[in-house]
Amino acid sequence: MINNVIKNSIRFILLVLLQVLIVQNIRLGSYIILLPYILFILLLPFETPKLVVLISSFFIGFIIDMFYDTAGIHAAACTLIGFSRYYILKLLSPREGYDPGLLPTVDSMGSVWFITYASLIIFIHHLFFFYLEIFRFDEFFRTMLRVILSSIGTFVFVYVVQFLFYKKHRNE
Repeated sequence: MINNVIKNSIRFILLVLLQVLIVQNIRLGSYIILLPYILFILLLPFETPKLVVLISSFFIGFIIDMFYDTAGIHAAACTLIGFSRYYILKLLSPREGYDPGLLPTVDSMGSVWFITYASLIIFIHHLFFFYLEIFRFDEFFRTMLRVILSSIGTFVFVYVVQFLFYKKHRNE
């Protein structure tokens, strides 16, 4: 338990630093904006209580808002995916349920499961984030293009991180 709290705290700090010190300065045009800090929410253990997920999601969004000066947009989008995460996990749950102690990674759940899970969470986050940011529908298609391209960019980043930092830990 304490070990998970320490690992998640370190992951939280590293992802916030990655977002505000490195990724914020990467310019891929106005249509692709990488937001890899949501990997923190994606990788919370399955047995994390819903309230802890919601508070952690809000807190990481709030911290990012402080650095980006975005008045709560990141906090709102992160809180939404923190809330949605439970239902998406329930929707994608294997018949026998999730094994205790597993993280929702490519290694522990498989590529197809992770692609579905991560793409849903990332798309929901980006859809809410970009439409809340623009707060009007007269640029609906332009904003949708930003949502799709940014979701793809963020997903690729998240998927690559899976192979760089989350090696096989199972004894098979």
